[in-house]
Amino acid sequence: MRPVMCLITPTVRSVPEETRLVERLQAAARAGVHLIQIRQLDMESGALAQLVGHAVAAVRGTGARVLVNDRVDVALAAGAHGVHLRGNSVAASRVRTVVPPGFVIGRSVHSPEEASRAALDGGLDFLVFGTVFETRSKPGVDTAGTARLAVACDAVSLPVLAVGGIAAPRLRDVAATGATGFAAISLFADASIEQLPVVVREASAAFDTANRSV
Repeated sequence: MRPVMCLITPTVRSVPEETRLVERLQAAARAGVHLIQIRQLDMESGALAQLVGHAVAAVRGTGARVLVNDRVDVALAAGAHGVHLRGNSVAASRVRTVVPPGFVIGRSVHSPEEASRAALDGGLDFLVFGTVFETRSKPGVDTAGTARLAVACDAVSLPVLAVGGIAAPRLRDVAATGATGFAAISLFADASIEQLPVVVREASAAFDTANRSV
């Protein structure tokens, strides 16, 4: 399955924003997004668990899987399908010992060397490599570029998703590195709900075009 598409949630700060976000997640899942990463860094545990539960219910009946950013406890309590670990978080091999079969575990990495170490540790289903391009969600962060993304993809057997500044015109370049897919905030957040199927189709087409040109 290529590309694997991961929607990372933008920050929400009110109940109406959460309601609209869950509606967007449902539409994205129905459009064909594979992974939804609930990334609410400042949300307290109870509110986060409630949002995750709503997201899980919203994607039911689709192929999408809901992952919680780094909070294994919340992911388990809310019935999420998995967790996405920060680069400096607990080892995936340790997480694997306390989660049920089929639980999805990903990890952020920022260099080919870090990707190799994470893969060797075991327990992971995929890696997210970045920051590939400049992004407004992390201003001032050094970018890795597609060359280092390609090295990371070659260094591991795990699926690698690109993250950071992912926009439609850049998807062919991402696909050409051997990346399995991508993770993005604005690509999905800036489109209207009605436009999400088009976003997904165009992303798939960009990877298909890149594959045929290799």
